[in-house]
Amino acid sequence: MNILILGGGGREHSLAWAAMQNPKCDRLIVAPGNAGIAAIAECAALDILDGGAVVDFAQANSIDFVIVGPEAPLAAGVADDLRDAGLLVFGPSKAAAELEASKRFTKEICDACGAPTAAWARFTEAEPAKAYIREQGAPIVVKADGLAAGKGVIVAMTEAEALDAIDEMFGGAFGAAGTEVVIEEFMDGEEASYFVLCDGENVLPVGTAQDHKRVGDGDTGPNTGGMGAYSPAPVLSDAVAQRALDKIVKPTVAEMAKRGTPYQGVLYVGLMIKDGAPRLVEYNVRFGDPECQVLMLRLGAQALDLMHACAEGRLAEAQANWADDHALTVVMAANGYPGSYEKGTPIKGLDGLPEDSFNMVFHAGTAEKDGQIVATGGRVLNVTARGATLAEARDRAYAMVDGIDWPDGFCRRDIGWRALD
Repeated sequence: MNILILGGGGREHSLAWAAMQNPKCDRLIVAPGNAGIAAIAECAALDILDGGAVVDFAQANSIDFVIVGPEAPLAAGVADDLRDAGLLVFGPSKAAAELEASKRFTKEICDACGAPTAAWARFTEAEPAKAYIREQGAPIVVKADGLAAGKGVIVAMTEAEALDAIDEMFGGAFGAAGTEVVIEEFMDGEEASYFVLCDGENVLPVGTAQDHKRVGDGDTGPNTGGMGAYSPAPVLSDAVAQRALDKIVKPTVAEMAKRGTPYQGVLYVGLMIKDGAPRLVEYNVRFGDPECQVLMLRLGAQALDLMHACAEGRLAEAQANWADDHALTVVMAANGYPGSYEKGTPIKGLDGLPEDSFNMVFHAGTAEKDGQIVATGGRVLNVTARGATLAEARDRAYAMVDGIDWPDGFCRRDIGWRALD
């Protein structure tokens, strides 16, 4: 099978790694890829937001299966273009991708199907939004309605923070994503991620994870795209996961099908859990990053089979087979992230690290320049390990971190603390 993966981050490196473990994978191309991906697959310079260009490339390279990694091409309708051309693709249609592309849309779906979530209101002008905040008080959550690269959510602990967030959003800080704002009730509890494959009708859980959004140890500092993750998430017990499936996921999938926009792909279900009761925080229409990295290390070769079954509508006959193990990933980021940071700094020591089914460094923002690996982004490496226990996985991951020579990078030293405590 010839496979094309769209994307170039740590998520896509882990997807590529899992695909390469499967003997059904004959040829793998990743567009645009990165330096780590280039070591295991072909990389191609391709505008992944241009559906026509992606179709032409797939046809020219006899691609049998396309896996869409990030949300932007899904929201742009690239999966639709591929399907219209008769190509098999893993990823939802543009209409179904509204579950991530619009916070308002997701809230309306939840209201229609009775899925438990935070109380909410939407606004297109600043003054009514501010009046609502003053009426509700803080803490409160302010969200840009559209895609804002994971940065359009502000959990305001004070009224002043919330009012500033309104000025920021309507002032253009998040571009078109912030022209409409959703304000939500602050939900207390423990947050976790539940990943489910959907083929339009059937659903198949494929794992749980918990990530670390804050930049500093002890969950301090500003929010980021994620500084590390581990799987499984203890708070998502079998009973809680089943409740989320029955009360949130299945009603959502049924409502999407009822509207004529069946959902096909992975559904990332962000949950807030309190006293064993899950409520929906958000949906994402792709694997999380860095959650995907721990899921792929645990799933291995079967990940490709599951995604393929999903795309072909065969989920009813598929099953995820989990080993009784744990995985943990530590994000190494450029100094200054999530603020301004320097690009092009050299990273050494990667060649001496193990690369196997228990230890992998997935590249997120790297390139090769003059024979050496350099950092090209804010989140740069995902140092990932498996173990019989979470503590073992953590120790393996940090042992690899300590083997990396990158003075211009940093990481949190407490990934997994909640579960380990």
